Amino acid sequence: MSTTRSNLYKFARVLGNVEALEHGYQRGGLSGGVEGEMERQARRVIYREGNRQINKAVRAVGLSPKLR
Repeated sequence: MSTTRSNLYKFARVLGNVEALEHGYQRGGLSGGVEGEMERQARRVIYREGNRQINKAVRAVGLSPKLR
């Protein structure tokens, strides 16, 4: 079940993508348009998976609160 907060985050991410496309997002060699959007999405996937692995390791050694 999605919460209001997660829906707001999703909306903000979509809005950020739209603004980046409109303004020709430039950062570290990324181009605006479709190529830049694909690179941003790939980077998000990498960060998300890395964060999951880090959180799993932290939980395994007992340094994090239990999952909800």
